[in-house]
Amino acid sequence: MSSPISIVFHSGYGHTEKLAQAVAQASGGTLLAIDAEGELPPEAWAHLDASRAIVFGSPTYMGNVSWQFKKFADASSGVWAKQGWKDKLAAGFTNSAGLNGDKLAALHAMFTLSQQHGMVWASTGMPPANVKASTRDDLNYLASFAGLMATTPADAGVDELAAGDLATARAFGQRVADLVRRYN
Repeated sequence: MSSPISIVFHSGYGHTEKLAQAVAQASGGTLLAIDAEGELPPEAWAHLDASRAIVFGSPTYMGNVSWQFKKFADASSGVWAKQGWKDKLAAGFTNSAGLNGDKLAALHAMFTLSQQHGMVWASTGMPPANVKASTRDDLNYLASFAGLMATTPADAGVDELAAGDLATARAFGQRVADLVRRYN
């Protein structure tokens, strides 16, 4: 039996893929990578149709999702016409080099996509790490509620993601899994 959770994502340099892997690890979800041409194979679309939850992921480029993710989003209009994702759980995550990097705009793009499809959006459900003693190793250091946010410096390799961001990704994946069990 396939997983009830799909993590559909684009990753330009591997950092977003590493987050997707952490979300999948904790949620038991299946990774569905959007390729460099913005395409998903037919079996990935079938997996999305069969899923109870879809977690969207994209790097934040120029204050929005990558063009590859946008191509995927536009291609989902056929699913929209049939209301194929209506009432599925949705969530999203993003990564950018800047501490802010306009990541919320990318999450809003994913949220809007989910609302076009009639999906139910899941927040991070976790408090921020917002006291003086907070460090980059804490959960939700970037204080995001709308979805998972991570920051990786532009010159950092894939294995240099902040431990706190990866822990937050795992906690976010666990939340999605818990919500699927609770509401489905």
